[in-house]
Amino acid sequence: MATTQNNVSPVTWPKRAVVTAGMPYGNKPLHFGHVAGVFVPADCFARFLRDRIGAENVRFISGTDCFGSPINEGYRKLVEAGEFTGTIEEYVERNHSKQKATLDSYDISLNIYEGSNIGHSGEVHQGISEAFIKKLHENGWLHKRSTLQFYDPQAGTFLNGRQVQGHCPVQGCKSEHAYADECDLGHSFAPEDLIAPKSSLTGVTPEMRPVENWYFDLPAFTEFLKKHVEALEADPEVRPIVPQTIKEFLAPPVVYIKNELHDQYLAIADKLPHHVFHEAEKGKQSFEIEFDNIDDRDAARDVLTGAQIRFRTGKALVPFRITGNIEWGVKAPVIDGLEGLTVWCWPESLWAPMSFTMAVNDKMGLPRGSWRDFWCSEDSEVYQFIGQDNLYFYGVAQPALIEALRPGDILTPGETDHPIRQTKLVANHHILLGNKKASSSGAVKPPTADELLEYYTVEQLRAHFLALGLDQKSVGFKPKPFDPDESKREDPRVADPVLKEGALLTNVFNRLARSCFYEAQKNFEGWMPLGRVSDEVRERAHAVMSEYDATMHKVELHTIMSIMDTFIRWANKYWTDNIRTAEKEGDEVLRRQVLVDCFYLLRVATLLMHPVVPKGCEKIADYLSFEFEDFFSWNFDFEDMNELCHGLELEDGRHRIRELPPRFDFFSKHPSQFK
Repeated sequence: MATTQNNVSPVTWPKRAVVTAGMPYGNKPLHFGHVAGVFVPADCFARFLRDRIGAENVRFISGTDCFGSPINEGYRKLVEAGEFTGTIEEYVERNHSKQKATLDSYDISLNIYEGSNIGHSGEVHQGISEAFIKKLHENGWLHKRSTLQFYDPQAGTFLNGRQVQGHCPVQGCKSEHAYADECDLGHSFAPEDLIAPKSSLTGVTPEMRPVENWYFDLPAFTEFLKKHVEALEADPEVRPIVPQTIKEFLAPPVVYIKNELHDQYLAIADKLPHHVFHEAEKGKQSFEIEFDNIDDRDAARDVLTGAQIRFRTGKALVPFRITGNIEWGVKAPVIDGLEGLTVWCWPESLWAPMSFTMAVNDKMGLPRGSWRDFWCSEDSEVYQFIGQDNLYFYGVAQPALIEALRPGDILTPGETDHPIRQTKLVANHHILLGNKKASSSGAVKPPTADELLEYYTVEQLRAHFLALGLDQKSVGFKPKPFDPDESKREDPRVADPVLKEGALLTNVFNRLARSCFYEAQKNFEGWMPLGRVSDEVRERAHAVMSEYDATMHKVELHTIMSIMDTFIRWANKYWTDNIRTAEKEGDEVLRRQVLVDCFYLLRVATLLMHPVVPKGCEKIADYLSFEFEDFFSWNFDFEDMNELCHGLELEDGRHRIRELPPRFDFFSKHPSQFK
């Protein structure tokens, strides 16, 4: 949809939009990384879109990922320790309730937060999963494969992904927290390549036993993905990390072998499928052998293993597992007699946002087919906020899965003029704790999102998280109360970096708003005067709105914070300088004009800060006596305040506002910050 008013930049916004915020595993509460790295940025953007294109045209969705081996393992450990006695469903729902409460406390305005096995969403998701898999099979992209799965002979059971731990086999990856087929840095690999596997149940080295499952033919989409990544590289609004990461997996299948094993390789080279030998680059410890396709590489792996030659694999497109053999999961449809399977949690989490969109539209009383208005229409867009670790799944597997549905889609038989469209990925870099990556399963334990609220207000944290610039690079979060150096925690001379953006709210923005209200109460009988806004003020506001609109289109939220810092400080200075002149000269005409101008500046600042700090901004709109739907809408000319007053009580060019109590704060400090 083209811009709805002439004074802002000519960026094009969709008519409808879906905003997603990933899916936290249902095995634990949310730590600060979940909230800061994904949910707050997604919420800011979703709130902006509601103001920009209308709340009825936006779906902000997420939910708990109820399945997956981390949940099985977390549940098993608690039960064995005697700390939980309920079912695995009850375990997940308990964690889901905690997650939802945390998101509510951070003002995350989701249209739906249920889960892949919770509420109406769970019911819809089961059906959509079956339809998605059947469509992939119907289109010829699913293949039955007999693969090896880890089996613990001491425990007498197959192991799920998180019950096996070892070292990542992908060349160049140093992760020592690798599981059955993926590591904690987002690399995917064949289970048999995992280095030094151990069972977390008994500590023994597990055996590999054959199982049958369905796999998606991801390598068949190599050419599609190459064209897809070219389009992403040509789009200046796509964050560079997205195409860069996708391209890493589009390289030919390669095996890396240590230089000292060169002679052993030569002894069996003729037994390997056709390949090209590449000498080790200067300073490198390994040489490469490159294969024509992934099947040849897999065949070579068996030969190399038989010759006791250690190797590592490179990133490449491998068949993408769709089903698994653990009991807890979305039930997979029975196809070609293969039954008793569940869906691997990663593929079903990729189409879960479609399920959530359908579920929320159901709850709104809309036809089930209305989900296609959001996912298939050319005038709609799906924005997916994710962390960089998940780019393999969202940037490689998901585009191929969506393309594989064509020319139809999951619920539409036959061809369709508007199949499911590719999504826009908004990928953030890591948010670090200090200068280290924090993980609730790692050595550096991050504070939970709830613990932060014991030291900061929600608005201080939201403003700080958005200003960090995670779209550009990994950034450290350094809350003073959690500084490992106790002397710094106790030293009042050491500033808390988290409060930098909060000062803009509690000092400058508060001052601008209070100045307008108290001046109206003192000298204008509690009315907001209406009239023509000074040209300088209106032009400055329009320029800021244009810059803001274009910046939000790129989802550069740290730049949004910079723009607003400059604008609010300028507006506050405009008030201070001009009201001082009016009082010094006793110029009542100037006094009235300054108030007209500054209420207008307050209106624009409040509209633009609404996605960042919604509650304080809504408090300002409430005291201004305007309906939120009008006040937080871009569908005006923004010439003056009169355009907001249609149908409201007016008297002599004035608008009645609420009385502001003395020393009132629209944006407050946390009680712990008062000494």
